Amino acid sequence: MRKIGITVGDPNGIGAEIIIKALKKLNLSQNDVLIFGNRKVFDFYGKLDKQYEIVEIPYNTDILPGKVTKEAGEFSYNVLVKACEYAKLNRISSIITAPVAKSAMYLAGHKYNGQTEILEKFLSHDGQKAEMLFVANNFRVLLLTRHCALKDINITQDLLLNKIKNLNEFFETKLKISKPKFALCSLNPHAGESGILGQEEIEILIPAVVNLQKLGINITEPKPADTLFVNAAKEYFENKESTYDCYIACYHDQGLIPIKTVAGSKTVNMTIGLDVIRTSPGHGTAFDIAGKNLADETGMIEAIKMAMLTR
Repeated sequence: MRKIGITVGDPNGIGAEIIIKALKKLNLSQNDVLIFGNRKVFDFYGKLDKQYEIVEIPYNTDILPGKVTKEAGEFSYNVLVKACEYAKLNRISSIITAPVAKSAMYLAGHKYNGQTEILEKFLSHDGQKAEMLFVANNFRVLLLTRHCALKDINITQDLLLNKIKNLNEFFETKLKISKPKFALCSLNPHAGESGILGQEEIEILIPAVVNLQKLGINITEPKPADTLFVNAAKEYFENKESTYDCYIACYHDQGLIPIKTVAGSKTVNMTIGLDVIRTSPGHGTAFDIAGKNLADETGMIEAIKMAMLTR
């Protein structure tokens, strides 16, 4: 079976530290793991407990914990691109990414809104689109829009149709969940109050839902997000079977605030829609604690475990 690929992320962040800690706790075989990074970076933050194979990416500069630098941005970008090359050659089964700093990559001239967009550029073919799915056990949230300003959110019927059809295929083929149940969050408060608080539900969301239901996809009409997530949180804390297999959020914070509040560091970011699954901890580079041996590896552990399950 192919190895999982793990990228080290920004060398000035907590990526190397949480990878070292997670692999030590998981006690995976050397035959299961391929690391993309630089041994100097790992040695700076600790010591890998096994002789895992490392695909070396040059990093000929000082490691500066907590600093945003052009060199770190260039390195973290090159690390992810190399992992994509291995994935396209079918040499790894999935990619687990440690956090990067968009600001550092911007300094290096790589103007992407996140690793998801880089993965889509290098792994997509035949019109494939990468999607962000956040997972904490059976609590799952798909984002219809990702890293964009709230004022720029533009949800169309075609966007909703395509994303939900892709999501449904992922659940049925990868997660082996037949006829998954989806709950659609409204864009406006109280689902628009019959148009009083906005027309998007009437003009865009509901017509798209009708078309999806005609295709046999089990999705609700748009429901108030606050009510949906109150029930989702209750089920999560009580360890009950989820009413819905996935909640569809219209924008970034609508979906991520509830799942991260409930699940915290156990939240895993999954990139779906491409041939290769990508998982990642739900947090960032944590520059404020980088190099202090304070980072919590829980998110990386969960990301690795999920990648192992779906490979």
